[in-house]
Amino acid sequence: MSQPVARVARASDPDQLAADVRGCAELGLSDRALRDRLHVARAFLAAHSDLDAWMARPRPTRLADLRRIRAWPLLTALACTGAIQLDMALLLAKALGGLGVTAARVWASDFRRATAAATRLGWRPNWIRDVIREWLPLVLVWTATAVAELTDADLEAVRVAIETSPAAARWTRRRYTGRLFSLQTLLYELGNPTTPPRRRLTAATLEERFQAIDAPELRRPMLADLRARSAVRSASSIAGLANDRLVFSEYLGQHHPEGSGLPALERSHIEGFLVWNRHRPWRGRLARAAPVSIAVVHRAVLTLRNFLDDITRWGWADRPARRLVFATDVPRRPRPLPRALVPDHAAALMGAVEQLADPFARSALILLRRAGLRLGECLALELDGVVDFGRTGSWVRVPLGKLGTERMVPLDPPTVAILDTWARDRGPPRPQPHPKTGALTDFLFSERGQRLGPWRLRSGLRTATRAAGLTGAGGAELRVTPHQLRHTYATELANAGMSLQGLMALLGHVTPEMTLRSATLASPTLRAGYDAAIGTVRRALPSLPGARPVVPDRVAWIASEFLKTRVATGYCSRHLAAGPCAYANSCEPCDNFVPVADSAGAIRAPLVDVRALRDDAIHRGWASDVDRHRRVIDSLETHLARLGPCPSTEPELDTPPMAG
Repeated sequence: MSQPVARVARASDPDQLAADVRGCAELGLSDRALRDRLHVARAFLAAHSDLDAWMARPRPTRLADLRRIRAWPLLTALACTGAIQLDMALLLAKALGGLGVTAARVWASDFRRATAAATRLGWRPNWIRDVIREWLPLVLVWTATAVAELTDADLEAVRVAIETSPAAARWTRRRYTGRLFSLQTLLYELGNPTTPPRRRLTAATLEERFQAIDAPELRRPMLADLRARSAVRSASSIAGLANDRLVFSEYLGQHHPEGSGLPALERSHIEGFLVWNRHRPWRGRLARAAPVSIAVVHRAVLTLRNFLDDITRWGWADRPARRLVFATDVPRRPRPLPRALVPDHAAALMGAVEQLADPFARSALILLRRAGLRLGECLALELDGVVDFGRTGSWVRVPLGKLGTERMVPLDPPTVAILDTWARDRGPPRPQPHPKTGALTDFLFSERGQRLGPWRLRSGLRTATRAAGLTGAGGAELRVTPHQLRHTYATELANAGMSLQGLMALLGHVTPEMTLRSATLASPTLRAGYDAAIGTVRRALPSLPGARPVVPDRVAWIASEFLKTRVATGYCSRHLAAGPCAYANSCEPCDNFVPVADSAGAIRAPLVDVRALRDDAIHRGWASDVDRHRRVIDSLETHLARLGPCPSTEPELDTPPMAG
C-alpha cells in the first residue's frame, strides 16, 4: 500500500474512523504505525459498530474486547473529540496510555497554560506530568467539559465517582484524591471559577452528628439551641458545644434509657453524670483508655449548666422543672503558669531553628519567637502586613484572631530580613478568599498556590528540638510546642521590666488577668520587692520549734542590722526600725546585781561580745551606744573581779575614735 492510501480513510469506513484519521495526521506517526492503527480501528468498529451499545456492556466484557482488539487509542481519540463519553469504571480500570498525548493535542493551548502555571507554582516536573498529562485528561474526558469551564461542582462529581466506583481500589482512591487536590489548586491559579482547596476532614452537619441520640425529645431542644447560637458563635465554638452535649446524651442513653426528655430530668441524673464524666475515657480522634483531663470535665459540666439555665430563662416547654446543675458542681479548673523555655534552652533551640532546611518552618518559628504571635495568627498574616513606619521601625499587623482584635507588633531588622527573603522566594500565587470575610487576600505563608498549615511548622520544631539536644525527665526528648515560644517572648519582656499595659498591647490580651500569668513568671518588680523585704522578714520572724534560729550564731548576729544588745542568756533581736530599748542591758550594770559563785563563765561569754559591740558602735558613730556598752563592760569586769582574778585581754581606749 502506498503512503497516500495509508493516510486516508476509505469511503466505506464509518465516520468515527474518519475522525480518528484526521487526528492521527497531526501525531507525526510513521506510515507503518498509521496502517496498523487503521487496521485495528476498522476491526473494532466492524465488530462494534454501535459504540453506545458497546459502552453499555459490563466492564469486564469491554476490557476483554480491548485486550483482544487493541482499540484503546481509537476510544481515547473519540472521547477527546466528544464523539463518545467514557465511564469512570473503564477509565480507572484501563491504563491511560495515549490519552494524555491525545488530550494535549486536542487542547494544546490549555495544556500549555496549565504547564506554565504549574511551573510558576514551583511544582516538580514529575508532578506536573502526573497531574496535567494523566489526571487532567481523565477529568476532561469524563466530564466532557473544557479546561476553562471546570468548576468545583465538576471536581466534586469526579471525586464522588471515584469513591463509588467498583474499579477504584483503596490505593487508587488515595492516589487520585491527591491529584484532584493539586488540580483544584492549578485551576484556581488559572482563573477558573473554583475555590482554593483546603486539606481538612469533611465535617458532619449538626443533624448528622445528633443522629447518634436515639431520643427525639432530647435531640430536638439541643439542636434548636445550637441553631440559635450559630448566629453569634463561630463554627468551631458550635462544634465544641455540640460535642459536650453529645457526651451528656451518651450518658443518658447508657444509664437512663427510659427517660423522656429534659422535663423528666432529676438531680439524681446530674449526680450520676458528674461521677461518670470525671472518669470517662477520651473519645473521638483522641480516643484512649486514660480518663479525660480536668479541663475537659470542666467544659462538659459548664456547657450542660449553661444550656439548662438558658432554656429555663427563655421559658422553653422542653425544660427541667427546676434548677439541676449548680455552681458547686462545676469542678475548679487548674490555672498553671505558662511553660516558658529557660534561657539556655531557648537559645539552643533558636540556634537549631536557624539551621532548618525548610524555609517555611525556619521563617515562621523565628517570627513566633521574636513577635510572640499565636500559631493561627502567624499563618493568617498577609503579605502587606509588615509596615515600615520610619523612625519607629518596622511593625507587623496581626489580623483578627482568637479574641477578635487586631494589633501591631514591632519587629527587629533581622526578622524583617527573614520575612523579606521568604516573600521573595515563595513566588506570586493568586490571592485566595479569606475564610472569614471572603475577600481576596494574599497570605504571607502560602506556597505553590496553597495556604500553609501548622504541620510543617510543628515538624520543623521537633527537628530543631532534636538537633539542639534538649531533653526532659529521664533523658527523653523535650516536647516543645509553638505556643511555648509565645510564652518565652512574654516572659523575656516581663523580665526586662516592660509594663503590664505594654505587655497587654503586644500580646493582644483584652484583660490584665491574661497578661499577669506571664508577667508573674519573672517580674522585676516582684523580684525587687522580694529582695527588699526578704531580709527584714527573715530577721523579724521568731524562731520556730525545731527550726534554725533567726540569728544562727554570734558572728552573724553581730554583723546584722539589729540593736547591738547582748544579755547573759542570749541576744536581743530588736530591729533598728523599732528604735532604742529603754531596758537594754538593764541587769548587769545595775548596782543591785550580785553574781553567784559559779556564774563566771556566763559573764565572760557576753563580755567578749559587748566589747565587739562597743567597737562596732565606735565605727558607726553611735555615741550613746558606745557609752552604754562601756558601762556594761565596766560592770561585767567588776563582777568578775569579785568572783576571782581573771586576766583581761581588753586594750584600754582612753578616747575612742568616733566615725564621722
